[in-house]
Amino acid sequence: MEIYYKLLAAFGHRHWWPAHTREEVIIGAILTQNVAWKNAKTAIDNLRQHNLLTVKAIHGASNSEIATLIKPTRFYNRKAQKLKDFIDLLFYKYNGNLDALFSQDTNELRRELLNINGLGEETVDSILLYAGEKAVFVIDAYTKRIFSRLGLTDEKWSYHAYQQFFMERLVKDVKLYNDYHAQIVHLGHVYCKKHEPECTACSLNNLCRSCVSNLPLKYLKKCGTI
Repeated sequence: MEIYYKLLAAFGHRHWWPAHTREEVIIGAILTQNVAWKNAKTAIDNLRQHNLLTVKAIHGASNSEIATLIKPTRFYNRKAQKLKDFIDLLFYKYNGNLDALFSQDTNELRRELLNINGLGEETVDSILLYAGEKAVFVIDAYTKRIFSRLGLTDEKWSYHAYQQFFMERLVKDVKLYNDYHAQIVHLGHVYCKKHEPECTACSLNNLCRSCVSNLPLKYLKKCGTI
């Protein structure tokens, strides 16, 4: 929580996920796989302009129609199929009702969504947390990078090990999980970059072991350590 409060003081509440509806969150979570958010946003805007930003509209559209509009996201044919597979499940089992979907037990629903071809743990957990308001902590590459540099985790840990690490140490709270993950994403995107971290401006500078011991010489100079 000390880390969270430092990030909150530096960045304020992040108000993530940037979407108007649960449907938009789900679509965005699938489209942003392996691509920058700006690309996913372009695709979302394309779908919106063609009145295809609802599960009902996508359910009735063809794969090729969807794929054409989501080209900015890369692997657009596969992502079109993922969207269709998720929405097919929603309609065939839950009559297209998101309330019915998200009323299921969290662990059972998580297992069910992970059975959809192409949906990994990060994507499913993003859907559960941000669209379903389920208390599930999302793990991504930023989380692994930042907390391993802090010396609190090992970047080689599994997704499950990382998730346990957070959920065992935090109060089980949807709003906290939501904002904490968003804070981590912002820190990783702006300051704790993969190749050239901006250590001097980082709000976690005084807590970071990597800043002192693990980073190459040019990064230590950035920190002001030497």
